Order: sequence, then C-alpha cells, then structure tokens
Amino acid sequence: MTQSISLNEYRFSINNEDKSFNVRSVYCVGYSGSNVEKVKEHIDELAELGIPKPPEVPMLYPVRVTSINQDGFMEILGNKTSGEAEIVLIFGDSEEEVYVTVGSDHTDRGLETVDINKSKQVCDKPIAQEAWPLSEIIKDWNELTLLSKVLTDGSWVPYQEQAVTAILPLEDILNYLKNKQVELKNSIVFAGTVPLLNGFTYGDGYEVTLKNPVTDQSIKCSYLVKNLEI
Repeated sequence: MTQSISLNEYRFSINNEDKSFNVRSVYCVGYSGSNVEKVKEHIDELAELGIPKPPEVPMLYPVRVTSINQDGFMEILGNKTSGEAEIVLIFGDSEEEVYVTVGSDHTDRGLETVDINKSKQVCDKPIAQEAWPLSEIIKDWNELTLLSKVLTDGSWVPYQEQAVTAILPLEDILNYLKNKQVELKNSIVFAGTVPLLNGFTYGDGYEVTLKNPVTDQSIKCSYLVKNLEI
C-alpha cells in the first residue's frame, strides 16, 4: 500500500508580500563549519561533555516537518535545552526557487549525550516569519552575519556573533545535500551555525538574527521557552 506524504504549509513575508510554502521535509546540517580543524576541536569538546562523535562530517539530521515553529513561544521538557542561530534555506516548488532566513536549532542537550538525532526531534525549530530571495542577497553572502542573544535572569545576553563564512560555502552545502540525495524542493534546511561566545546557556528565551551589513537589513526571530517539567 502506497502511503501519501502530506505537505505542511508555512507562510513567510517576502519583500513585504505574504507567500505560502508547502513543506515536505526538514533537515539540519550539523558540523558544517568551514574550518575543519575547529570543527574537530568542537567535536572533541562535545565528546568531553558526553556527546557522541558523528560518524561523518558534515552530518545530516532529518527532523519532523511539524517541528517548524513561528509562534514566538515553545514548550520544552527539562532544563537542559538551548537554541542557536542558524542560516536557513527554504526551497519552493523547484530546487531553483530558494529563499534565505534565520532560525534556531533548539536542541535537548541532555538527550544529545544519548542520541543526537533524537535530541533534535523533541524540540521545535523556531524560524522567522520573513525571508529573502537568495538571488537578491547572493552577492552579499560572505558579508552576512549570524547573531543571537539568550534571555537569562531577566536580561538579554549576547550569545553568538560571526559572519556566515564560518559555515561551509553555500555551494558546498548544496552539493552535500545533493550527494545525500535530498529532494530539495518543498524542503527547509537549517544549514549551519556559528560558534557560541561562552558555551551553552539554558535560557528562558532566545533571539536569533541574520544581518546583511551591506544593506543594513536584518531578519529576526525571537521566542520564549516554557519548561513543562513538574
């Protein structure tokens, strides 16, 4: 019996116009740093925290389509989850229709020591409500900057800030996805993050930003978290 695959609809503001996207699949690309030595150092640091080393680098993690969250609020279970700014690719009805936005790869860090893929499944993936056409910002790609803040003890504290050149080049990411035989159309891909300023912080909220210094434009996504643990 053939099982049909349903599409989830998400909406984004593109050049001040509302556009809907039918999404069939969502992926996170892990360990996608451009500096191989620093990636290895990061993997070793995580191993000291009990997080298993990936079988390959980069590493592709499929996540549930229903994880996409644009509500500005998410529920978690436990006090060891955290977000991080990710550059996100949105594919329309063809591989050539590509948009760029920012999201947060919110992850259960406790479960991450047991199974990284499962740790990504249990948390929603907040994402901005705005996106840029890739064709309009590709010339500025190396200038794009990811920033984030974490809400802790009632104050917003800087958490990340670095150019996306810390992530693999866009062409390399796209080639990697194609080599993995990922069907890009109708998909959302969390393509990579930049280093944390001072290690994991389990906050009450996160604000992630993708900034284009050339045009002085930014896309932001902020959200609060509620721990359901009694």
